[in-house]
Amino acid sequence: MPTDLSLSPLIAATTHWLTRAYPSGGGAFQRGLAEAQARQAVTLAAWLRYPTDLDAQLVVLSGPGGSDRIDWITGADAAHAFASPGEEEPENAWRTWVDEVVVSWAACLLGAPALAAAAHALTSTERTGTVATFRRLTEPGENDRHAAALLRHPDLLAPIAELHRAALMDRLAAGTAPTA
Repeated sequence: MPTDLSLSPLIAATTHWLTRAYPSGGGAFQRGLAEAQARQAVTLAAWLRYPTDLDAQLVVLSGPGGSDRIDWITGADAAHAFASPGEEEPENAWRTWVDEVVVSWAACLLGAPALAAAAHALTSTERTGTVATFRRLTEPGENDRHAAALLRHPDLLAPIAELHRAALMDRLAAGTAPTA
């Protein structure tokens, strides 16, 4: 199974989490631009985190862990406070596909276009046969920055980005698959 297909539920849920946690304040066009940037950051972070088909298949089999901790950090857990214990609300089942490390790495990439460019360069060498452009992430224009003001705000991203920044920096420095 190709990595991109097996990671698609994780990428979709993690992108959804980011766009809900850091929403665009504009209309449909700005929401679309913000989502495109979040999806690019999440895709790149997922490719870094799960660089091989086997890695991707293992995370699909075992599950990425969910959003509980990052929900608590951002205050998003308050929306779940009234759910019955042990009962998963169907409309929130997507949260089980959120990967905390991927969210953290995506937050790092959103906050630093130069870091995103380095990550893109690394994944380009590792993912032969995959042609992807991440211009909205690596070279955001004024419209991109305006649409994703919250999504790219360093102070707002810091609590999430700092969770796993060191592992991202190690991954980029080593240029190898993550160990944990």
